[in-house]
Amino acid sequence: MPAKNPRVNIVIDRQAYGVLLEMAAAQEVPLSMVARDLIKEAMELREDTALAEFAENRESDFDPAKALSHEETWG
Repeated sequence: MPAKNPRVNIVIDRQAYGVLLEMAAAQEVPLSMVARDLIKEAMELREDTALAEFAENRESDFDPAKALSHEETWG
C-alpha cells in the first residue's frame, strides 16, 4: 500500500542521528516524527524571520502623515 504522505530520505551524521534517537526515545515517538517536527519548526522559524524582515522594511517607510486614522480605516 503506498504511503499517503510524500517521503524524504536524508543522510545525517552519526551525532545528529544519535540526538534524534534520544529525542524519539524520550518522547516515545518514532524517529521519523521527531525529524518531521524539527523540519516543520525550522520552516516556521524561517517564515518568522522573513516576516520580521518584511515588517522592518515596512516600518522604515512608514510616514505617520500619510497614515489613515482609526476612524478612516474602520469607519
